[in-house]
Order: sequence, then structure tokens, then C-alpha cells
Amino acid sequence: MQPSNSPKIGIIGLGTMGLGIAQIFVQAGFFTIATDAQPLARASARQRMSDALNARVSAEKLTPEARDATLSNLHITASIAEIAPCDLVIEAIIERLDAKQALFAELETILTPNAVLATNTSSIPVASIASTARHPDRILALHFFNPPTAMKLVELAPHAGTSAAALTLARQITEAAGKTVIQCPDRPGFIVNRCARPYYGEALALLEEGHAVQDIDAAMMAAGYRLGPFALIDLIGADINLAATEGLASAMQNHPRYHVFAALKAQVASGNLGRKSSQGFLYPAQAIAKANPKIALRIEATLVNEAAWLLAEGGTTPEGIDTALKLGLNFPRGPFETLALHTTPKVLATLQSLAENAPEALKPRYAPAPFLTR
Repeated sequence: MQPSNSPKIGIIGLGTMGLGIAQIFVQAGFFTIATDAQPLARASARQRMSDALNARVSAEKLTPEARDATLSNLHITASIAEIAPCDLVIEAIIERLDAKQALFAELETILTPNAVLATNTSSIPVASIASTARHPDRILALHFFNPPTAMKLVELAPHAGTSAAALTLARQITEAAGKTVIQCPDRPGFIVNRCARPYYGEALALLEEGHAVQDIDAAMMAAGYRLGPFALIDLIGADINLAATEGLASAMQNHPRYHVFAALKAQVASGNLGRKSSQGFLYPAQAIAKANPKIALRIEATLVNEAAWLLAEGGTTPEGIDTALKLGLNFPRGPFETLALHTTPKVLATLQSLAENAPEALKPRYAPAPFLTR
């Protein structure tokens, strides 16, 4: 349990993500004050968390006493004014810039000067959210992954004006709650959503060139990946994957590295979205690992290249990127560990061959990052 003078946490938004984030902190012993604009979300929040904790009690992963102690740390309120004593406030509301700016403007009128405001956004620039704030130095992103209670990774993204004190406090509290915190730049997709694009994108390129879904997934499973790219799309939902891909493509000025492949659009149009629709690219079938070094190297070379382009933009490290991809996507190794495995000359040769054989519009997709050519 945390001491009585430990930081207090505020959570705004009690959907699945917000309630999961709240559970992380209450389980770690932090007194957490949570609210939501919707009365039904507030009314059901304690029972929903209790149900989640009871499942752990039934599985003998939590004692009834620990469950009760956890729930005693949660305070649900209808009044945002009750957030006032919190040291760290995390919003998990609708992904809309104006809504987040309005919320932070209201919070700034009630919070203490040293309180940190964190957004759980995965798609809106932190600098944009902070641009209308009176104290932008206290604003940063703490991007949790779904389900937040199970996923160890949290991406910590400051904007250019975030203070060192705010970064330190946010990191210390989140690590005290048991998470692995990786700092990343305020760039579209942060680390994981950005660096994951080639895993799906290059698989879709292979599909459009005539390779079978089963063979592509089998090759990546043989290379050590728990799920092949199409099984992962089926798990996430093809519609969700398409939205993320289109969002990143738009944010990155439609650079060919974020090309939205027709095969993905067609899959969404067909309604076969994956597990949630009972039919996907692969689901309900499953691939069986079968080595195809050429396919695996192609996808891994583009993963390495994307990570190297992100590294060139600053604000992160090779080790940070590797850790984020392993924790955020359960990859067997990070892109820079993969680079060491294959060697730089082999990755560069693969990218050069892909560029030579790509349609004219997609040739820039394979241009090597400076890190690989220095």
C-alpha cells in the first residue's frame, strides 16, 4: 500500500480504457478520484471494477482482502471539482482535440500549480492539446495499451514545452504502479503504432503480389512472432487497423511508407473484419509456422527501417524502441535487435531490392533511413 501522503490520481473518462487505468492505480495503492460526463458510466464503474477484481479472486490471483483494499482506494464522483487535490490527472475521453482542450482548460482552474495533466491519446499531437493551455509545461501524454491492466508498456510523450518536473513525476508515479515507461517523441503514432505499420503493410503488399495469407503468417511465426500479421489484424479488427493506418498516413503527409493498401480497404468493405465478425483474412483458420526466410526478411527489413526513421526524428533510443515493440506487440525482438541479427548490409540489400521491384509510386517506401547508411 502507498503511504497516506502519496500522490493522488485523477481519472477523467470511465469507459473500458479509463476504468482500466484507474484499476492500475488503485491496485497499486494510490487513492484515485474518477469521473465521467455520462451518469451511467459513473454509476456502473465500481461494479465493473469489482467484477474484474472478482475474476482475479476466483482465479486465486488476488485475495478477497486485497480486492476490498483496492476498491477502497477508488472514489467515483459526479463533480470534476473533486479532482482538485490530485497530483496526476489522466484523461481517457473521446479522441477529439477540442474536447481535450476544453477539459484541460477546466482542470487548470481547479488543480494545484504542480499537478500534471496527462492525455491517453494515441492519435492527437500532445503539442496541439497543450497549445491552448495556460500552463502547457504540465501537459504530456501517458499512452496506455489495451487492456491496460495486462499490458506493461506505457508510452510517455512530452511536447517541446513539457517541464522536466512534469516528466519526472509522471514517470515516477506510473512506474510505481508497476508499468514500464518508455519516453518517445510527440510524433504521429508515438513508437508502437508507428513502428508496427510495416508489419501489417508489407504483409498486405505481399498479399497483393499473390502470396497466400497462410504462407505470410506462417513465415513470421517461424521467425518467432507469436501472431502473424493477418492473425494480428483479425484480432484487432480490420476496420480498426484501417482507421489507424489511414490516420497515420494522413499525419505523415501520405508518405508511401504508410501506404493504405487496397487489400485492407477491400477486407473492411466485405465486412469480414476478423474475430468480431467471425471471419477475417485468416480467422477462424490458424497458420502453422513454416519457415520462409525471404518473406520474414522482407517484413523485418521494413520494420527495421521504420524504427530507424523514427530514431532520426529524436526523442527516443534504439533500446526504448526495442522495449516498446516487445512489450506493446509481444514481438520476439525489437527492430534494432533484428538489425543486429540480420546485419546492416543484408537489410540495406533487401530494401534496395524491394525499391527496384516496387511500382514507381511505392519506391520511396523503401528508402533507407540515415541510421542505416551512415
